Amino acid sequence: MLNYKVIGQTVPVVEILLQKGQKVYTQRGGMAYQSAGINMSTNARNGIMSGIGRMFAGESMFMANYEALQDNAMVAFASTVPGTIVPIDMTQYPQGLILQKGAFLCAEDTINTKVELTKRFSAGLFGGEGFILQRATGTGNLFLEVDGDIIEKVLQPGEVIKVDTGNIVSFEPTMQYEIETVKGLGNILFGGEGLFLTKLTGPGRVMIQSQNFGEFANRLIPYMPKGN
Repeated sequence: MLNYKVIGQTVPVVEILLQKGQKVYTQRGGMAYQSAGINMSTNARNGIMSGIGRMFAGESMFMANYEALQDNAMVAFASTVPGTIVPIDMTQYPQGLILQKGAFLCAEDTINTKVELTKRFSAGLFGGEGFILQRATGTGNLFLEVDGDIIEKVLQPGEVIKVDTGNIVSFEPTMQYEIETVKGLGNILFGGEGLFLTKLTGPGRVMIQSQNFGEFANRLIPYMPKGN
């Protein structure tokens, strides 16, 4: 059992207390601070092709691995924007969990992440977040970085929810994932929600984030200083 605690509310960190030989890993730049007795190594995890796949999924090609050289060594990982860190016990997801671009923060060494192609080509072609997602599998703890607050929905078989793609954090592989075109010329031109919505069909659990950071960044552009 991994010993951890999430600290802070605005831009939180997760502190993980490791015993000798325990390992965790994160993407590049995820570590905030650590105690003595931690050894860091960097590799592509599962080979260069896996690293390239992670790049397409919005993560770093090389992952930073942290191993405790003594008992009670501590390492902490920080979120990058205001939001929430969500710990996931992967024993609850024997088929794994599909992760949206940017959702992965860190995980135990017993968790693997790999490229996940969307089942429908149109979903990747038009979804706005890229054709490639990630699937996390294994046993142990996985930590997700959520922009804003987390909302969880459990859908029954055939139940549908439509979500802005940038607000999806993760969903179970039992769910059908596809893209639906916004109907109506007026909605497309003036609705401000883009051309497409992500349609998820149950059964399964979906995690949604209240903040779409990409949309937030776009709203800041008009206020940014302009060069001469």
